[in-house]
Amino acid sequence: MTQYQSLGQPRGPSRSPEFTMAAEHPEHPEHLQRPERPRRTGGPGSPGHADPVARLADEVVDHRFKGLPPDAAGLTVGELAAERRPLFTGGFTTPVLTLAAGALEHNLRQLGAYAARHGLAFAPHGKTSMSPQLFRRQLDHGAWGITAAVPSQVRVCRAFGVRRVFLANEVVDAAALRWIAAELAADPEAVIVCYVDSVRGVELMDAALAPARGASPARRPLDVVVELGVPGGRTGVRTAEEAARVAQAVAETASLRLAGVAGYEGEVPDADAGRVRAWLEDLVALAADLDAAGRFAALGPEEQIVVSAGGSAWFDVVAEVFGRVPELSRPVLRLLRSGAYVSHDDGHYHRATPFNRVPGQGSLLPAFRLWAQVVSRPEPHLAFLNAGKRDASYDLDLPQPVAVRTAGGAERAADGVEVVKLADQHAFVRLAPGAELEVGDWVALGLSHPCTVFDRWQLIPVAEADGTVTDFVRTFF
Repeated sequence: MTQYQSLGQPRGPSRSPEFTMAAEHPEHPEHLQRPERPRRTGGPGSPGHADPVARLADEVVDHRFKGLPPDAAGLTVGELAAERRPLFTGGFTTPVLTLAAGALEHNLRQLGAYAARHGLAFAPHGKTSMSPQLFRRQLDHGAWGITAAVPSQVRVCRAFGVRRVFLANEVVDAAALRWIAAELAADPEAVIVCYVDSVRGVELMDAALAPARGASPARRPLDVVVELGVPGGRTGVRTAEEAARVAQAVAETASLRLAGVAGYEGEVPDADAGRVRAWLEDLVALAADLDAAGRFAALGPEEQIVVSAGGSAWFDVVAEVFGRVPELSRPVLRLLRSGAYVSHDDGHYHRATPFNRVPGQGSLLPAFRLWAQVVSRPEPHLAFLNAGKRDASYDLDLPQPVAVRTAGGAERAADGVEVVKLADQHAFVRLAPGAELEVGDWVALGLSHPCTVFDRWQLIPVAEADGTVTDFVRTFF
């Protein structure tokens, strides 16, 4: 019986477990670097297929999903996709958000290849899309696992077959911790890793997990990583001394096991390459200091020490610094967590992507288009679209008009057209002299900050370059 197997629970089909307890069971090799491949038990057409991602195609289209054709009500998502309806003449109503199929596939390939090229494991942040279909595709492109921000997101990951989840937060909710413990006990191959950044947090975690352990001496501890923050930033310890105290508190529990260090370089104040590099070097030094102090002794000799960082704005600097991680007592899992790349955008990440600095390393394409219609032209230089805060992100930038499609089907660039304000259901559009826009025209809006786009849409059409809708992406926020 391995440490990944609960007492009395038969072991399932052989897979590559994460964070194996090789110290006690050296016959089980370490496979942390292998990308996860969720078990598949049948395709969408299989009678009673058990794949939860494939089963999303069986969901019935109805009033819950905005923008979809009213005459599609009663069809399943799979049936509607199979009809390959044209976006503009197939009954879709505005506003409607779309994802460009080609851009989506391009982006998935680019980050998967970048991580592999630089020797990084990759756990893209699932909070961006909260889409099991996109999780599956990220895993298929080599991702080690999926990152989550809160326990409810972990539940979505686990419900759709994700084996490895990196929970980038300290969890002090007793109910959530008991669920995590039960999940680990029920699935010998599950891996859930959490942050810790305070002695008090460690105490609360241990108190919540102790009852869940019961009397079973074989129950796995929960793997945790010390989060390093930055003064003036967000969560995380501020000093190496604080980190050492948190690591000591973890060592004194039976319910937790220290597996590494992590943090988010995007919280460095006034971030530039130099400041981000210095913070990442501190993170690497912290891992080395904790290792020298014997804080990873609970890991087996072939298990990996986690060193994790990486949003979507500085992954080039992460790759540079993580490429210089010194030799530690155990192998190192250099874990990148970028998430916004999957759809990219026309605003914040268009400006911030590291591929602007290292274009030879790859590129990303904006995949979102929010199509809205002109519903009013009350003044010569003013128009209103039927999309607003309920439909578009606006926390970092306002939507950017990129194309206009007339009632006759002609499409042109949205020159002289600017969104200047959003209400709940309207976009205020200012027109430059000579700009043309008529009531009924469709306007394509480029968006900024994907994390606040996906959460406004439960079912998103995926369109080919010619506008044919061939698939739908389901989100769970």
